[in-house]
Amino acid sequence: MELEQIRIFCTVAEHKSFSEAARRLYVSHSTTCRTVAALESELGVRLLERTKNSVSLTPAGVLLQQEGARLLHEAEALRRRLAGLRGDAPAPDDPT
Repeated sequence: MELEQIRIFCTVAEHKSFSEAARRLYVSHSTTCRTVAALESELGVRLLERTKNSVSLTPAGVLLQQEGARLLHEAEALRRRLAGLRGDAPAPDDPT
């Protein structure tokens, strides 16, 4: 499970639409569908119930949306903290 897969899934879950998620993430509709399907396959659970015109979350989908949003938030916070250290300390392999 990769952060990008979680980001795509959470966007689909938030907007209840593969098309809208794809538009907001600037990726193709097929990429969005394939990514969520691959995530479901990897996890071995259905995350979304799909109908012709909408999607809804399964119980597993609700859990992944909640925890995935938390993970994405923490990853972004970590990225910001690390970016704040740029120039403050030598790189680990820097001999100085």
